[in-house]
Parts: sequence; C-alpha cells; structure tokens
Amino acid sequence: MSPTSSSLHQRTLHKPYTSLFHNPSPDNPSKPYYISILLNRTTFLLLLTLLIFLGVFSPWIGNHSTFFTPSTLSSEAKWRGYTLPEAVSFVAKNGSTVIVCAVSQPYLPFLNNWLISIKRQKHHEKVLVIAEDYATLYTVNGRWPGHAVLIPPAPDAQVAHKFGSQGFFNFTSRRPRHLLQILELGYNVMYNDVDMVWLADPFPYLKGNHDVYFMDDMSAVKPLDHPNVLPPPGKKGRTYICSCMIYMHPTAGAKLVMKKWIEELQVQPWSKAKKANDQPAFNWALNKTAGQVDLYLLPQAAFPTGGLYFKNQTWVDETKGKHVIIHNNYILGFEKKIKRFKDYNLWLVDDHASESPLGKLE
Repeated sequence: MSPTSSSLHQRTLHKPYTSLFHNPSPDNPSKPYYISILLNRTTFLLLLTLLIFLGVFSPWIGNHSTFFTPSTLSSEAKWRGYTLPEAVSFVAKNGSTVIVCAVSQPYLPFLNNWLISIKRQKHHEKVLVIAEDYATLYTVNGRWPGHAVLIPPAPDAQVAHKFGSQGFFNFTSRRPRHLLQILELGYNVMYNDVDMVWLADPFPYLKGNHDVYFMDDMSAVKPLDHPNVLPPPGKKGRTYICSCMIYMHPTAGAKLVMKKWIEELQVQPWSKAKKANDQPAFNWALNKTAGQVDLYLLPQAAFPTGGLYFKNQTWVDETKGKHVIIHNNYILGFEKKIKRFKDYNLWLVDDHASESPLGKLE
C-alpha cells in the first residue's frame, strides 16, 4: 500500500470516531478528542454527585414540603384558581344540595371526624370544604380532589381561634357571604360547624319547602311535639338559634336572611369592649325578617344543643334513638372538645380514619 493510500486509510478509520465530536482544528487535530473525554468525565462526576445527593436526601425530601416538583406546583396553581361556581357544580353533580363547612388548618382533625360521620350516612360526596387558608385547600384537595375551595381574600394566618376573639369573629363573619353565593347559584345548601357528628341521616327532617331550617341553642327541654316555629325572644330581646346548623332553599326569603345577617355583622363589628360573634347577628337577622320569611325550627330531640345532650343524661336516655346531629358546643377549648367527644365515643378519627375521604391525617 502506498503512503498516500495508508494515510487515507488512517483518516478513514478515525473519521467515525471523531465525527461524534467537533471537527478537528487544522492546528491540533486531536484537541476535540481530549475535550470530549474531559467533558464526559465531568458529566459523569456531576451525575454521580447528583445520584449520591438524592440517595442521601430523598427520604428527607419525601417527608417535607420544602422541595416542590413541577406537578405539585401546577396542582397548587390549579386549586388557587378553582372558583366557587366550579366547586359547587362539582360536588352537586348528582343533585341540587351542597353540604358546606368552613375550616382552617388547626381544625382539620374535627373536619375528618365530621366527614366520617357523614360518610356513614352516604352524603359525603355533597360536601364542600370552604378552606380559610391555603394549607387546608391543598391538604383537602390533595387527598380528595375538588372538595375544597378558597374564596379570596384568605384571612390572616389561621390558628385555633378562641371563641370571642377577633380572629374567631373574622373567621365566622365570612360565613353568610359564602352561603349567599351558593344560594345565588341556585343550590340548596346545608351549613355545619365541624364540631358536630351525624348519628343519622338529617335529610328526612328537612321536609317541606321552607326557606330556612335551623336548631335551637337553648338547653331547656321542649316537648317532643314542640311547634316548628321561631321561638320567642330571650332576655336580650332576641332568640337563641344556633348558627352552627342551617339548611336553606335558594329562595328569595333565604337570600333575604343572609343579606340581613351580613348587614347585622357590619352594624355590630368586633371590638375589645364588645366581643361580637356571628350568632347574635344571625338571630337578629331571623327576628327582623320573620314576617317575610318561612322559617322552620328543627325538632330538639333530633338536633339537640351540646348544653342538653352532654349535660342531661336523663333526657338523652328518654330520647334514645331520636338523635340525628350532635353539636359539641357549650364548652370552650380545642382539647376540651376532643376529650368530650372521646368520653361519649364520638371521636371517630383515632380508630376509623380509613372511613374518611381524607384518610388518616398526620
């Protein structure tokens, strides 16, 4: 083979190898080869370092929310843009009724307890959680997509507000606006506080076509056949109806009560001297619209206040089998409410969390 042929043969042999990289420069034909080797080693070391990092820190990442994947971020953006009309349409897809609660993060255990009792009555798919902070929004929708919505603006950072505090007032005073919006969308709406437990299906008691249904907050025993009308005013000139459980049809009368409730909250805002809450305003709204609205008082035996159910065992025994929704009120304090529920075997989340649509919350 001639020198010319040999040189051509050598260039041909090297061509497939060097073509994987940049074309050799005239001054230093072998330079791209060494650069490529160097780059390959650097890339390999970077990949090795990354794998070691993930191996060491992936358990930590799995248990904390400091690192967000693109899917997590897109999911949170989706729920931030989720609107009340969309949410109501989703939960009411099999009917015209929405069961609503308003919850901030500290009350998630109570939400879970309440949900278990509702699921046992097969009405959980109607539930819409109005989240009062983004942590609650993401927690609920992360486990039960579509069942939570946040209506801006979100209140300040939520804590377990003490009854009578300004934070508690700020939290509860948003309630009639939420309910009015749902009524305006054309849906029946039931509101519940989450410190309640369902022992039976309440819907058979929501008969007729009344505008607003509610329960008495007085602990005095009523006859089993008491009239289903707004009770007479008490010592403060108004009734003592509980704002914890309300059911409404989307009628002009129900909307009028909600609008009046909003007005009363504006007239009597919270102050240090007068620690207002939403319930007196609700009662004034009922009292001032009573002649224009069809109101319905639910049976006491089925919907007792906590001041009766937890403090009058004789009455509980006499009305056994009639109780439908129990409200854990007439007691203050987060831990005290949990203890009372446990004492009466109504704290379900410890042993029955798997029954909740949210599962076990850490």
